[in-house]
Amino acid sequence: MTERGPVVLERLDGAGAVRATDAFRLVYAEAFAEPPYRETADGVAAAFRRFPDHAGRSGFRAVLARTGDGEPIGMAYGFPLLADTVWWDELTEPVPEDVRREDGHRTFGLLELAVRGPWRGQGVARRLHGTLLDSIGAERVLLNVHPASAAASAAYRAWGYRKVGAAGPWGAAADLYDVMLLDLV
Repeated sequence: MTERGPVVLERLDGAGAVRATDAFRLVYAEAFAEPPYRETADGVAAAFRRFPDHAGRSGFRAVLARTGDGEPIGMAYGFPLLADTVWWDELTEPVPEDVRREDGHRTFGLLELAVRGPWRGQGVARRLHGTLLDSIGAERVLLNVHPASAAASAAYRAWGYRKVGAAGPWGAAADLYDVMLLDLV
């Protein structure tokens, strides 16, 4: 492990994120290997087969956190939800139409936010989150979080997110995730 020092945040568009795929994969694989996620090598590979498609979406943005010597330690990325998003369809209980209405600008979908273990508890996740959402122009942010991930759930609540439902976005056999919404305006 690299000696802790300054953390450098790098904003990336889709093309930049694709060029940095290995850094995103490293953070993702390490952070989500832990309970409750227990991501396998096959799961990581599947996530990163989708990564170029995500990065190619209109409005995609990402932030990569690195140590001063370049070691990747955290990441966050997402994109605005289009009118035809299925995100709201995955909830176990429907939400009112005025909540689920999307237009490609209203809601930013935060797909991933993760920090490698040795760098947690130092404000890196908060900085990634703030930098990612800076000037996005959306009314709100939507994300899914595993309810057994107590630290992540607590951080999101502390940042102003509220639970709006539960979803099983990966099929009936998968765990349900809390769907959380942060109003920006």
